Amino acid sequence: MATVIDGKASAQALRNTLAETVTALKNDHGLTPGLAVVLVGEDPASQVYVRNKAKQTVEVGMESFEHRLAADTSEADLLALIDSLNADDRVHGILVQLPLPAHINESKVINAVSHDKDVDGFHLINVGRLNTDGDGVVPCTPLGCLMMLKSHLGDLTGMTAVIVGRSNIVGKPMAALLLQANCTVTIAHSRTKDLEALCRTADILVAAVGRPRMVPGSWVKPGATVIDVGINRIEEDGKNRLVGDVDYDSAAAVAGAITPVPGGVGPMTIACLLHNTVQQAKRIKGIE
Repeated sequence: MATVIDGKASAQALRNTLAETVTALKNDHGLTPGLAVVLVGEDPASQVYVRNKAKQTVEVGMESFEHRLAADTSEADLLALIDSLNADDRVHGILVQLPLPAHINESKVINAVSHDKDVDGFHLINVGRLNTDGDGVVPCTPLGCLMMLKSHLGDLTGMTAVIVGRSNIVGKPMAALLLQANCTVTIAHSRTKDLEALCRTADILVAAVGRPRMVPGSWVKPGATVIDVGINRIEEDGKNRLVGDVDYDSAAAVAGAITPVPGGVGPMTIACLLHNTVQQAKRIKGIE
């Protein structure tokens, strides 16, 4: 049976370290890292995410700035708010909760955020830096995955990694991070031929496709480490359940280690958002 990689415990350990860093920044430099979160509309899942982010921001001693806008807020008004946050010295990280309403150009909004305050790591400058081994902001979910992999496996050099999913948010940046860690990386997707056979070659298998239980245990190489990024709500046995992209029970019987859903990648994503904000606060102020 696979070892369970506990994302809640990993996230708590990271938050504990961040709380110590924030205290030191306050005492030694008079600096309190600040995170601004912008929510447009009333999407229930997004509201939960924003509430959790704000709560954890305050818990580690940082400043939290919440901006909740109506669903019919114009693109111009949203961009004006972002401009004001870019100019606000109290704010070191800006997160615009996605998805945005259909009338707003998502790409324009993402790239309106200063790349120095882009703690999501979505700005084109940060994407470019990540893919050229530069010193940019790394997207939170892939960063959390990498932290858990290194914590469990240590040095990743020479390992074969397969990522199922090619999104700009997870798949592509995950590949860049694993390449930097000296893995041999393949990005697979819906049109990959013989996906099952490819997955079975992986020492590290990352599932990030958004399809419930798409990856069964028969696709997992014995002893492999499985990172399940998926979060899917399904109706099963008359109940609403949260499941990943991996069929947990069958995969856990084969894998060497696996992240659960919930309680795996999710908690680390928020903790890495706080980590990125603290790092950017130090960078903006020139603190090593």
